[in-house]
Amino acid sequence: MNRYPLWKYVTIVVALIIATLYTLPNFYGEAPAVQISAGKPSVRLDETTLSRVERILAEQNITPAATQFDGQSIRVRFDSTDTQILARDAIDRALNPDPADLTHVVALNLLPRTPAWLQSINALPMYLGLDLRGGVHFLLQVDMPGALEKRAEVLASDMRTTLRDRNIRHGGIRREGQSVELRFRDAETQAAALRVLEEQFPELQFDRTTDGADLKLVGTLRADAARRIQEQALRQNITTLNNRINELGVAEPIIQQQGLDRIVVQLPGVQDTAKAKDILGRTATLELRLVDESPEGLAAERGLGPVPFGSERHLDRNGQPVITRREVLLTGENLTDAQAGFDSQNQEPAVHLTLDAKGARIFRDVTRENVGKRMAILLFERGRGEVVTAPVIRTEIGGGRVQISGRMTTTEAADIALLLRSGSLAAPMEIVEERTIGPSLGAENIQMGFNSVKWGFIVVVAFMSVYYMLFGVISSIALAFNLMLLVAVLSMLQATLTLPGMAAMALALGMAIDANVLINERIREELRNGSAPQTAINTGYDNAWGTILDSNITSLLAGLALLTFGSGPVRGFAVVHCIGILTSMFSAVFFSRGLVNAWYGRQKKLKSLSIGTVWRADEAGKRGLKAD
Repeated sequence: MNRYPLWKYVTIVVALIIATLYTLPNFYGEAPAVQISAGKPSVRLDETTLSRVERILAEQNITPAATQFDGQSIRVRFDSTDTQILARDAIDRALNPDPADLTHVVALNLLPRTPAWLQSINALPMYLGLDLRGGVHFLLQVDMPGALEKRAEVLASDMRTTLRDRNIRHGGIRREGQSVELRFRDAETQAAALRVLEEQFPELQFDRTTDGADLKLVGTLRADAARRIQEQALRQNITTLNNRINELGVAEPIIQQQGLDRIVVQLPGVQDTAKAKDILGRTATLELRLVDESPEGLAAERGLGPVPFGSERHLDRNGQPVITRREVLLTGENLTDAQAGFDSQNQEPAVHLTLDAKGARIFRDVTRENVGKRMAILLFERGRGEVVTAPVIRTEIGGGRVQISGRMTTTEAADIALLLRSGSLAAPMEIVEERTIGPSLGAENIQMGFNSVKWGFIVVVAFMSVYYMLFGVISSIALAFNLMLLVAVLSMLQATLTLPGMAAMALALGMAIDANVLINERIREELRNGSAPQTAINTGYDNAWGTILDSNITSLLAGLALLTFGSGPVRGFAVVHCIGILTSMFSAVFFSRGLVNAWYGRQKKLKSLSIGTVWRADEAGKRGLKAD
């Protein structure tokens, strides 16, 4: 009756081992480190870069505690903060000799001290939030008027092309703030242009006005179109920020919208505020230009002469010079998608581009007129342009779908596609609020949170052991297992722990012990009713299960509501709260009964239970005390 089958004990032992292994990484703490990542999308890190970093440190007599390369960044761990800063300065000077042209991002960071054997089974510590780990907090204001003006500029350019294609003459098109003004010399031409523009540009509302002898059309963005442009700009900025913050290697960064035109960025563990601001404020643009293949341009490309007038010199990914014309044919705004794939004819790696309507029209005309010539795709960052690729135009390309192929690997094709997709910020941003939380303050918060959980646990264990004796000790062991299992699950999920999350842990202790109190009182009730000890254990656990399930389901529903409708710290609390409920049901019922069955289950002539004082009615109907 009170004996578990072997498979249940095996389940308990396996759960205990897993909980122990995945809880351990959280006790090793973090070490100061330097992280090196690519400062430009075209810069690639490899084992050669790692060897170079190790050589730089050796030349400065700096011995790292550990180095690792994960395919995207190099991380070097040190034993002290002083050594970390010295190493950062040395690596930065060597990898970025020109401060105006940063090829690598060298940032201060914190890395876990988890042993390699635990990392090999993917046992990693929980991520710590900004309030526990320290880091930086930014509130960014998006320049929405700037986004609308940028869109108006694009519409003005599209209008010129549309009217030229329809052979409608005008006296000039220019942008005025968020509006576009068109001038005409007669009413007939103005009316013809109005019909075309209203058909082609439904997002604009056109008004007829006069300016002296000239007739004017003024196009302004409709309210719904302006709102849609602002929402798209905000989404694109958030996506771009996510891509850039990946360069800093921040674990679980928080990037979310606040209000209609602000973005909150929290970077736990980042100590270098200046580097973080530099990454967030970076601007990058994509341009397509023709390569200057005139005799003068080819001579300048070989270094045998000056760059011709009207052309510029840029370097490609291999450091080779390419002479391009100044005229910009297309920009990244005309690119809607870029994906790596294969050439349908020879199955070589290729990059497939998709252009918008305007871009497709321009690209068709350019490729028709320049068959056999090279077209360069450049990425501009901090005022410096770099040639991503410069393929030869084989034939006229229409339909808005473009393929770049030739002498590239699958990895290179994927890298180029990623570069072309990344784009730039849709609207300028400025930092309106900045807060830095130091690691020492984060450590103090961790200590206070740990003390609250520790003392709460000690008080509960003391009370249970005194009040319920051996059953209280068993309940305390189950409570410790519940806490360890909760931490292990959070570590396996790589959840972010914040101060509200630690508060949820303390709450989980109280809720978990509540289930054990129900079980122990049910057993006491059965003993008062005259049941045999073995029967009391069995009936007590069975009767308490329904009550435990009902109470935990209601708490779980409340936690799910917080998780669904909450944000920020509220969600952090809700995650720990929900997981704590599930682990408490397993530990309070399944695990604790396993311990009780192991202790009492094989005693056939059990006469009493060590469960504290039990009130029992005597034969005369009076109340008395009995200590078992």
